[in-house]
Amino acid sequence: MIRSQSQQIEEAGTVSQELLEFMYEEKLFKLFVPEELGGRMLPLPEALRVFQQASRIDGNFGWLVAIGSGGGMFVPHIQSHWAQPLFSPKEAVLAGSGHPNGMAKKVAGGYRVTGEWKYCSGAPYAAFFTANAVVETDQRVRSFVFMTEQVAIIRDWQAFGLKGTGSHSITVQDAFVPEDRTFSLLEQPNDLRGAVHSFPFLPFSVASFAAVCLGIGEHFFEEAELLADKYREDGSGEESDRYHFVRSQVKQQEQKAAEAIADLHQEGNSLWAVHVAGKDMAEANLQEYMETSKRAASLVIQAADSLIRLFGMEGVMEKAAINRIWRDLHTAGQHTFLKPNEV
Repeated sequence: MIRSQSQQIEEAGTVSQELLEFMYEEKLFKLFVPEELGGRMLPLPEALRVFQQASRIDGNFGWLVAIGSGGGMFVPHIQSHWAQPLFSPKEAVLAGSGHPNGMAKKVAGGYRVTGEWKYCSGAPYAAFFTANAVVETDQRVRSFVFMTEQVAIIRDWQAFGLKGTGSHSITVQDAFVPEDRTFSLLEQPNDLRGAVHSFPFLPFSVASFAAVCLGIGEHFFEEAELLADKYREDGSGEESDRYHFVRSQVKQQEQKAAEAIADLHQEGNSLWAVHVAGKDMAEANLQEYMETSKRAASLVIQAADSLIRLFGMEGVMEKAAINRIWRDLHTAGQHTFLKPNEV
């Protein structure tokens, strides 16, 4: 059902209402929301596999599941009397940005905030928004929860891939946010949490976006195999040399990717076991987990680049599935958390 809508999602710039309802029913935006708020509260390794599988089905779908679920990481940081009404509804999903692109002025009872933030995936259907701003008086960065009526969406997402993620800019102008609707990632004022909420945020984020790339990469290999079948027979009815060559190239790259995926999941499972046992995770192991995530994402991108040249002009036609998947993969891989380390 989802793949049948892939072209429609790309052209519309967002998912259909039918698909959105499916995501609500399956609680795909609530993988890290506690069960008492209607969430699924999955262990991190299981959630990463959901991100990967969703992205294998469709890149836009997988990206939105990962981004939407990531919002659940804020639950323990928000005052409980706000967390309950914000995250409990079936349609609860947030969009926003972590970049401190706003300014906040302290006033009686809260703050007046003005700012503009880019790349807010899921903005067209967000139930509320979060964004960071600098407090004028002391220059500290604080996070703010905005209601939809306080936010204007600037429909400026024009990337060449992941076109259906609605990753538009948002802006607020002199919006009042009460003190108790602001938060800091350094504070957890309520008990609405699971083990994932105390897992280090940066490794969590890097692994999440890598899982999206890995899933899109798996979809790319599937489509490449389908296209290779077009070369199966030569003019005499025999299997063609071209078919065998393309299939061997796809299988070779697919095997490399499978090994990288297995390594990533193995490292993630090991770290998670240490974490849930209440033991300290070594900083070196966390760093290696992030590097493994980045390497795996880079490997599938390089594999797709090497293979797409095998399919001639079909690889450059925008409405060809292989082209759309390739564009989605490159767009996901551009996320700042996946940038290769500078040499």
